[in-house]
Amino acid sequence: MTEAQTVDPTQLSEQLNAVGLRSTAQRRAVMEVLARGGHWTAADVFDAVAKDLDGTSLQAVYGVLSALTEVGLARKIEPPNSPALYERRVGDNHHHLVCTECGEIKDVPCAVGEAPCLTASEQYGYAIHTAEVTYHGVCPTCRAA
Repeated sequence: MTEAQTVDPTQLSEQLNAVGLRSTAQRRAVMEVLARGGHWTAADVFDAVAKDLDGTSLQAVYGVLSALTEVGLARKIEPPNSPALYERRVGDNHHHLVCTECGEIKDVPCAVGEAPCLTASEQYGYAIHTAEVTYHGVCPTCRAA
């Protein structure tokens, strides 16, 4: 996770309303946490939200994350052998580097142009909306250890 950034609550409300979701305190709080950047487990989001929002449950956070993912305001990443991760970075074609030693995850831009991974639709007739590319390896810190 990264340093907290100031997020305009009005802007969050507008983003929620624009996709047909009511602007609730829980939804805004989860979006504020995700806006800090990085990749968050539902438990991490819950820990961050519960400090300021009494009565929030882990189940409620899962519900909010699911709703945000469904409408495209968040992205769910499912690394193997790890809990699902959520990020606010949506709408671009970035990929992920995952360290197989420590589990660190980094965003990386698409390796070849804007959306080359989506060209499979031309050959097979599919209407592709997303493609997930994850690189697995050992990060510089773990290699140096």
